[in-house]
Amino acid sequence: MDIVVINKPKGPTSHDIINEVRKITGIKKVGHSGTLDPLATGVLLIAIGKENTKKLNHLFKEEKEYLAVIKLGEESLTGDGEGPIKFKSDYTPTISEIESVLLEFRGTILQKPHKFSAVKKNGKKLYNLARAGKEIEIKPRKVEIKEIEIIKYEYPELHIRFIVSSGTYIRVLAEDIGNKLKTGAYLKDLNRLRVGKYTIKDSINIDKLWKIK
Repeated sequence: MDIVVINKPKGPTSHDIINEVRKITGIKKVGHSGTLDPLATGVLLIAIGKENTKKLNHLFKEEKEYLAVIKLGEESLTGDGEGPIKFKSDYTPTISEIESVLLEFRGTILQKPHKFSAVKKNGKKLYNLARAGKEIEIKPRKVEIKEIEIIKYEYPELHIRFIVSSGTYIRVLAEDIGNKLKTGAYLKDLNRLRVGKYTIKDSINIDKLWKIK
């Protein structure tokens, strides 16, 4: 057993999944290839053992595919369904307006990590600084949006499939799309379908590890 593709459920953190894998395998050296927020589901690559965790540097750089549900007409403080709503709009954009706006996000763009993210600044996670009420200067970084496909649109919910480079924040994309549409938006649901060659079809639920360890 080297790289395990876990289908992370909604609720636990990525670190919670790692702790569960440690309990199941009895191996302390366990890592993952990229954090999923507690509200997100889907592919979480787990490396077990010292030699296998060395492979994570490569896996961190792999492109990722997501299915996102974006709620239009509202903005959340945290950019997802956990935070309090800070803005509401009754404007309903048309599908053609949405298609036009999405064109602006294809290719290489500059994106700032969300202030309620696990990115570290001066050794501290941004979400801890944000919760402490501290003003944080966050520098933008280059990311690549390789594919954007509208799967379904029934206002206020917009379902989009993204293929993106490593380091892309779908939560920030959701907010930026809402800003461009002048209606506001936050990320309601997120399912990671793929990391590199590893897909959701390859994944197992965490409880299955007890049977195959």
